[in-house]
Amino acid sequence: MDLEKFDLPRYLSVLPLFSDLEPTELKRMADGCALRRLARGEMVFRVGTPCEEFHVTVLGQVKLFGLSPAGQEKVIELVGPGQSFAEALMFTGRPYIVNAQALTDTLLLTVKKHAVLTEIDHDSRFALRMLAGISRRLHGLVHDVQAYALHSGAQRVIGYLLRDQAAEDCVSGEVFTVSLPVSKATIASRLSLTPEYFSRVLHDLEDAGLIEIDKRDIRILDARRLAEHPLH
Repeated sequence: MDLEKFDLPRYLSVLPLFSDLEPTELKRMADGCALRRLARGEMVFRVGTPCEEFHVTVLGQVKLFGLSPAGQEKVIELVGPGQSFAEALMFTGRPYIVNAQALTDTLLLTVKKHAVLTEIDHDSRFALRMLAGISRRLHGLVHDVQAYALHSGAQRVIGYLLRDQAAEDCVSGEVFTVSLPVSKATIASRLSLTPEYFSRVLHDLEDAGLIEIDKRDIRILDARRLAEHPLH
């Protein structure tokens, strides 16, 4: 992809956060943005780096993670195409509290804080959209905490496999495939599980005739039975 030919205002216009902006506003916002290529494994930022922007993954996958004093990694979030991160922290004036790393070759859009503040000054409705986006992120984090506290490891794996399926799809009997966007070890960390336990649950589900595993492709054979499976 030729970054010089990338239509930044048009890309911004399809993101929920910016979709209501007028062409002149999109152009003004684009002037406060930058595109950045990241190779697999390259760091986006580290804990302690000043946070003066937020980011949108255009292509690829970004991992947000923390490290224990012993160096053990805990994946906090996986950010795919069209998803943003670090919006809330940007407003606090504090440095980054987690690390971010590209899991694949990634194209990242960085939106500078001054561009966001300029738009808020111009139209207070933009501030409401920022708040809505931050609220959705907070709701997702609360949901994760509830899952870790109240659901078994197996239930978390099943929930991950069915996370993008509407309730009606889980009763229709339709067969579909879930492609794991990153390694099983990374997803296991995201679910607060060991890689060994994550793999064991997948194989138990396969033995039960609920899924078929082909490397990173997980074929869901019966979503209803999977959702109701009493595996603990």
